[in-house]
Amino acid sequence: MYAIIEACGSQHKVAVGDVVKLELLHSDEGSEVAFDKVLMVSNEGSLQVGSPYVENAVVKAKVLENGKDKKIIVFKFKPKKDYKRKQGHRQPYTMVEITEIVG
Repeated sequence: MYAIIEACGSQHKVAVGDVVKLELLHSDEGSEVAFDKVLMVSNEGSLQVGSPYVENAVVKAKVLENGKDKKIIVFKFKPKKDYKRKQGHRQPYTMVEITEIVG
């Protein structure tokens, strides 16, 4: 059984037991979160596709950790113009483990 959910502005294919890295959800570690924007649910060969979302379908997950990714270097450069800009960025994330797919 798997589902396709819309979370944090992107779509993810998830199954029970999967660990997914999402953008920051502002939830405490160890808490439960529910994703109700389920686009598709597949259960033993039967397929439910929503328009846009499947009704009464919920994916429940447990927050494992909140953290920051590795640093990304943004370097802008224009030749012959003496223009250089270096900037660093660390994107915050939330790791969740899918515990249940209802629907």
